[in-house]
Amino acid sequence: MAGVVLVVGSYNQDHVWSSDELPAPGATRLGTYASGPGGKGFNQAVAAARAGARTGFLTALGEDAAAASARALARDEGIELHAEVFPALPSGTAGIFVDASGRNVITVAPGANAALSEGFVEAARPAFAGAGVVLAQLEVAAGAVAAALALGRGCGATTVLNPAPANAPTSDTLLALADVLTPNETEFAALLARHGGRAVDPDSLHAMAGESLHALCQSLQATTWVITLGGHGVFVSHADGRRRGDDAPCYRLAAEPARVVDTTGAGDAFSGALAAALATLPEAPFADAVGFANRYAARSTEQHGAALAMPHLAAAE
Repeated sequence: MAGVVLVVGSYNQDHVWSSDELPAPGATRLGTYASGPGGKGFNQAVAAARAGARTGFLTALGEDAAAASARALARDEGIELHAEVFPALPSGTAGIFVDASGRNVITVAPGANAALSEGFVEAARPAFAGAGVVLAQLEVAAGAVAAALALGRGCGATTVLNPAPANAPTSDTLLALADVLTPNETEFAALLARHGGRAVDPDSLHAMAGESLHALCQSLQATTWVITLGGHGVFVSHADGRRRGDDAPCYRLAAEPARVVDTTGAGDAFSGALAAALATLPEAPFADAVGFANRYAARSTEQHGAALAMPHLAAAE
C-alpha cells in the first residue's frame, strides 16, 4: 500500500559513552554517559515515521525494562509494533563510544533479536500485505530476514535490505530478495569479499570510476544499489532495464553539508528515509528519493543519539 513502510529488525537499548577521543586498547578515558533507544531496525522505523510514512515495526523483545521502553516509544512515534516476546531472553543492547568529531565504535549483544522466528514473520502476513515498502537489516535472525523479504515481495512491496552490520552472514539468495540494497562502503567491501572474492579498500571506493564501481555492484547482484560513502556522498547503480525512473544507470550525489556532532545512526537515517520516500512517492524518479534520504541523513548527524536523533520531516526538507 502506498505510503506504508514495514521495518523488520532489531530493537536495542543503547548505552553511549562520549569522550574527546576513542579509547585505545588498554587505555582509560574520561567522558559522559547516556542511554536511549536504538538498534538498526528501530532507528530505521523512527526515521521512516518521522520522514512522513505510516510505519510498522516487526521485532523481537524480552520481558524487561528495555521492552517496556520499546513499546512506549513506538506508541509515542505512531509506529505499529509487532513484537515476538521471549521471556527468558534479554532485549538487545549496544555499547557505543563516540569521539569529539562524531566517529563511533559499537558492540551489540543481540539478545532476543537473534531469536526472531520465521513463523512469527509469516503470522504477520496482514502487515506485509498492507505495506508499500518492506525494509530489513541484519541484526535479527537471518532466516527471519529472508522470510520477511520473500513475503514482502510476494505481497507486491518494494523490498529494501540494508546489509549491516558488515560482518553479518549473507547469501546470494538473500541478496536476490532485495529490490534495493543500501550498504555503506565498509559493508559493500565485505559483500564484495564474501560473494565476489575480491578485496577492496573501503576508503578507496569513493575515488573509483563510476563505471567500474557500477560493474562491481552488478557483478554481485543485478538490482539497485545505493552505497553511502560518508562525507563523499552516495553512489547509485541500477541493473539493466530497472532504472526506476532515473535517466542514467549509475550516478553520484554529493554529501549534504552538516554540522556533524554524532554519526551514530546516520546510515539508518538514510535507509529509513529512503524507504519513506519510496513508499509515499512511488511514481517519482528514484534519484528524488535518494536525494531526500541524503538530506535526511545529514540532518541526523547534527544531534547526539540514534533513534531519537532522527529529524522530523520539516527539518529534513
